[in-house]
Amino acid sequence: MRRVLPLLGLLLLPLVGGGCSQNARSEEPAPDTPGVMADTVDLQTQLYRSRETAITRAVREVSPAVVSINVLEVQRIRYRDPFADFFNDPIWEFFFGGPRSRIIERQIHAIGSGFIISPDGYIVTNDHVVGNATRITVSFPDGRAMDAELVGTDPVTDIALLKVNPDRPLPYLRFSRSKPIVGEWVIALGNPYGLFEAAPPTVTVGVVSAVGRNLPPQNGRLYRDMIQTDAAINQGNSGGPLVNALGEVIGMNAAIYSETGGSVGIGFAIPADKIQRIVAELKAKGYVDRSYYTGLYVRDLTPRIAQALGVADTRGVFVTDVDPGSPADEAGLRPYDVIVSFGGTPVANSDELRARLFDFRPGDRVQVGVLREGRRLTLEMRIGRQESR
Repeated sequence: MRRVLPLLGLLLLPLVGGGCSQNARSEEPAPDTPGVMADTVDLQTQLYRSRETAITRAVREVSPAVVSINVLEVQRIRYRDPFADFFNDPIWEFFFGGPRSRIIERQIHAIGSGFIISPDGYIVTNDHVVGNATRITVSFPDGRAMDAELVGTDPVTDIALLKVNPDRPLPYLRFSRSKPIVGEWVIALGNPYGLFEAAPPTVTVGVVSAVGRNLPPQNGRLYRDMIQTDAAINQGNSGGPLVNALGEVIGMNAAIYSETGGSVGIGFAIPADKIQRIVAELKAKGYVDRSYYTGLYVRDLTPRIAQALGVADTRGVFVTDVDPGSPADEAGLRPYDVIVSFGGTPVANSDELRARLFDFRPGDRVQVGVLREGRRLTLEMRIGRQESR
């Protein structure tokens, strides 16, 4: 059982004056005079202002646009007969059939965070928070709650777009136009563990630890070019914003590295430019068009294949075949080529090539770096569209 322990502390007030003797005569006016009262108010104002920083100002500006998200979803579980092993006998199966299993559906509650990106009620969060939802409720810091519609979601990038219908314009956040700087202050906001629903978000502070981090695929999700931060991120923070000291969104909290399930200071956020690109597609079409067609057939480059081709290392993707008349064929790609970059970014294996392909759309033209018979070539391929059959 989890316990929330109160933190007890002491408030230390500054002592103003030069002595403590009871016989010392004060030359100051009596405390009830107007001059002393004015000086006291001025001192309190100065002390308050001295506590304000860029961080506190950003938190004050951003917090009203950070929301909690409560999700109801139906989980399907395959239930296997506990006596299945007993009945798993060839003779029993011959007369009565094999052991049977059945699907059980149960409703579960999930929690997460999100942030408002427009005054008319568009909200961004993670696909893994709302992707399978049957009902979504958004709770605001001012105590209000509204049902939300799932406009669209993209499991590959783990980005989802919600819409509520407010009766008045909502506060919203703006995306940063500049790239995050390693070492700059950042603030993570959200609702960890769902502890503070319909209340101002929890705030944690850290720095940008690294940029351009690529994580292993997780349940079909590709976390590429991620922002790494040491700001504490826990379960329930998913979908909350990561903002800079100006109060601009630089990313959306999505994943952590942890052996215990809690924050160990290694969190990852989806970068703002990717969020904006995916959200624009979800808003326009409700989905992300990934009906790619290249005509390429590839496999990872093994040491044996690399040696046979005279390639120095195994970083790259080996082309095994190319469809005649395909975009790859028209670009000049051939079997036995080794693709070493795609869209200007190096690729080490087929997973990285697939991840880079997902950054483009049918119709885009992409530069493909190729090794062929010891030469380095750059070819241009126009990504085609997979026709439905």
